[in-house]
Amino acid sequence: MKRFLMLISFILLLSGLDINAQQRVTVTGTVVDVKNVPLIGVAIIEKGTTNGVETNLNGVFTISVSSPNAILSVAYMGYESREVTVSQASRIILTEDTRFLSEIVVIGYGQVRKEDVTGAVVAIKPEILNRGTVTSPQELLIGKVAGVQITPGDGAPGSGPTIRIRGGASLRASNDPLVVIDGVPVSNDAAPGMRNGLASLNPSDIETFTVLKDASATAIYGARASNGVIIITTKRGTSKFKIDYNSTYAFNQNIKTVNSLNASEFKAKILEAFPLNTSTGAAANALFGNQDTDWQKEIYQTGFTTDQNLSAAGTYKNLPYRVSFGYNSQTGTLKGSSYERITGGVSLSPSFFKDYLKVTANIKGVINNNDFVDGGAVGAAAFFDPTQPIYNYKNGAIDRDVFNGYFNWGTPQTPNTLSGTNPLSLLYDKYDITESKRAIGNIELDYKMHFLPELRAKLNLGFDLGEGEGTKGVKQNSFQAWKDSDFKGIGRMEEWSNRRENSVLDFYLNYTKEIESISSKVDVMGGYSWQHFYAKDYNKEQSNHKTNPVVKNENTFATENYLLSFYGRLNYTFMEKYLLTLTLRNDASSRFSPETRWGLFPSVAAAWHINKESFMENIKSISDLKLRASYGVTGQQDLQLNDYPYIALYNKSNVYSNYMFGNTFYPLLKPTGYDEAIKWEETTTYNVGLDMGFLRNRVTASLDLYFKETKDLLNEIDVAAGTNFANRIITNIGNLENRGVELNVNATVIDSGDFVWQAGANATWSDTKITKLTANNNPDYLGISVGGISTGTGGTIQMHSVGHAPYTFYTYQQVYDADGKPVQNLFVDRNKDGGITEADRYLTNLSPAPEWYFGFSSMFTYKQFDLGFNLRANLGNYMFNEFAAGNSTTANFRNQGFHTNLVDVVNRTGFTRSNSTPQIFSDYFIEDASFLKMDNITVGYNFNKLLFEKLSGRVAFSVQNVFTITNYTGLDPEGWGIDNNIWPRPRIYTIGLNLTF
Repeated sequence: MKRFLMLISFILLLSGLDINAQQRVTVTGTVVDVKNVPLIGVAIIEKGTTNGVETNLNGVFTISVSSPNAILSVAYMGYESREVTVSQASRIILTEDTRFLSEIVVIGYGQVRKEDVTGAVVAIKPEILNRGTVTSPQELLIGKVAGVQITPGDGAPGSGPTIRIRGGASLRASNDPLVVIDGVPVSNDAAPGMRNGLASLNPSDIETFTVLKDASATAIYGARASNGVIIITTKRGTSKFKIDYNSTYAFNQNIKTVNSLNASEFKAKILEAFPLNTSTGAAANALFGNQDTDWQKEIYQTGFTTDQNLSAAGTYKNLPYRVSFGYNSQTGTLKGSSYERITGGVSLSPSFFKDYLKVTANIKGVINNNDFVDGGAVGAAAFFDPTQPIYNYKNGAIDRDVFNGYFNWGTPQTPNTLSGTNPLSLLYDKYDITESKRAIGNIELDYKMHFLPELRAKLNLGFDLGEGEGTKGVKQNSFQAWKDSDFKGIGRMEEWSNRRENSVLDFYLNYTKEIESISSKVDVMGGYSWQHFYAKDYNKEQSNHKTNPVVKNENTFATENYLLSFYGRLNYTFMEKYLLTLTLRNDASSRFSPETRWGLFPSVAAAWHINKESFMENIKSISDLKLRASYGVTGQQDLQLNDYPYIALYNKSNVYSNYMFGNTFYPLLKPTGYDEAIKWEETTTYNVGLDMGFLRNRVTASLDLYFKETKDLLNEIDVAAGTNFANRIITNIGNLENRGVELNVNATVIDSGDFVWQAGANATWSDTKITKLTANNNPDYLGISVGGISTGTGGTIQMHSVGHAPYTFYTYQQVYDADGKPVQNLFVDRNKDGGITEADRYLTNLSPAPEWYFGFSSMFTYKQFDLGFNLRANLGNYMFNEFAAGNSTTANFRNQGFHTNLVDVVNRTGFTRSNSTPQIFSDYFIEDASFLKMDNITVGYNFNKLLFEKLSGRVAFSVQNVFTITNYTGLDPEGWGIDNNIWPRPRIYTIGLNLTF
């Protein structure tokens, strides 16, 4: 009976399956565009299910659906989505999404459609980026743009990254790109007192970044554009009312610290180098304490960050508006360090006279509070004697009467001025507190002429105002105060304040006309710009006396400079296939004499939409193919000098350099060297690019090849005695060449409705060489010594030299034994004179600049869930490990009344004797610092209709600084050539909540 029932059940099951199979419907159809061109890779999904397919190379699809009444959802990037019934599915026509086709890219003094761009321009919206805790706007671009290298700051809260676009174009002047915020070009020195000037802008207020890389795109900014341009546009009002609230909480933890020796290891190493039966060994043994202090554990903590942002946007009557507020607070991983930022912003964008006059007004303000701590505590913790206690004790209690309770070498009356300082004393007995305020704003009037609507007049008035003040010093009775020879036990402090003013006026006319009779479009712009920079600094150095402090030095300094410009641009399009851009800017800078003040900066670019030619009509897989070529000249007037380098400046001496007549010291006016012919550096750039799109831009790519030559580089040269007020002056002598290749690829790898995988990758190859450094060819001129180090007696470790990359390492050549270990104090006698001298140093052909750098990002989305990560890599970059160079031998006891700890470098080197000067400058300490980093990984969940209809949002968890793969032996391989800062970058764990109403 049981078997019979099982048989009946099996038959019924088969019958049911057969009935279901009979109910399913197979649908075959074709998807085409309005020109009857088949579309490849279109997603066809049965609505309400995960059942889906894609069209093949002929635009054909076949799908089995549940019933004849099923609805098919049809979606394709760049086209309007549709829903069709089974009966309508045999032939589906998709229309282009005009919003996609008319995507606008902001460029200098205007905007163009993305497809009309002729230069090397990249536009990015921050909301599409995977990110964790972001303090500074630059962090949003890390690893995202080919040709743009962004190096994060150290572990200090609020520290800022360094940006280089195509490697920079100068040796002595600034290599920072020009940053333009809502039409206001800002100064790199706009926010003294802040670790990072751009951090005064709340990343949540940013709408788009536009990176201008080649001269065709940047030449419109003339004398400031040699290092590229980053244009930041902030968010505006919306048609519908919307409230956004973003909240993140993060914990910061050090993942790697210096591997210092513990107390027992340290004692063993010292007594091995200096045996007890020697006088030096006995003296060393007498100085040992009886503790085992982990100084790094004592100075570090788990940092905490919170970032809260609230914004409201909408339209009141005819007034679009957006109001935002932000609060960011960070405590650093180093005890006592903190950062606080309070931001606010208002944007208004009304229109008048039936949209003939459009007005945009923006203002953004920030208050930034910093508690800086002495970063020297990081090094002090690595080397302070681990056998000593943290505090001085008396009768079982901390003795605050001696060095405020902290153990240090010596006594208050006779502190050991040669020894290091207790790391906790560096953190708590010193203070450095600042408050900075900044406001950036503009009002833009855009008037479309009633009598000629194709002609627009635009006026932009902008400002950037910053103020800062702070105090720093040491506490009374501290070890530092007792070492002060002027104010013994009292110490000194410094008060400072500053002000920065940046005012800008831009006015230009823009005429745009489509001439259908000749299939042409003309866009002509011409204008005038005026900009004024003013800076004022005050500082006072005085004793720490609570009443009647003694003023040692007090100074006030003010300076200003102006820029005047005339500029114009022509964009011409023929048959929507052939594009031409001509740009010209004439700049004048008050930093140069009237004879060299004006400079002309032209550029030309052309582009060809190959895919729009008739011979490409049948190549269905290629949706975009644009060839670009450009030439242009840009300048650099931010020379990192004073505002008047063409005239002699007379500086008043301070208290330390006054001249004594009799028994009285009198201040002097001292002239400085100058060059009346000094002018800006000029960079000429050639660029060839190819923009590609495949499968209706489901896959996009761009390839750029560029060559840059900078002339009239600033260089320091000797001048004949009596011809100037200095023996050496800064002048324009030198050339530099930079060439590179950039590749950027973005793809929607999978799009099956519920599951989407998007990926992006970029790669950059860059090579920079110095081609000239002297007025006349001088084969005996080695170059310019740069790259100062403080280890030993100090000196430089790098060289600017013709035929080599900037900052090439210049060292002695280490000799190794048969086992590959370095032989201490033994080097190659390269000039074979029988001795090791400065003449034996050589140019290594190794530099900090990577030969290759890469970025890779990936985002997986399944229904409401998403997972994304970002990777970054550098190859061929080298680092001089100064930390290792200065701490490579166990012979560090000099019998001077104190001990200095050792680090694990001594185990690698095996050095036991005192290092000679050449040993510190050995190429052994140049290391390959290539790396692969996962910058962040994020998992999120998006939700709709939470609690009520209009509330949507997202919750996410992310980890930053996930891992680093490298052979570099220091804490972090990422830097700018000399590793002497060991404040580690922390790993950050973040949880975030975004709500939209």
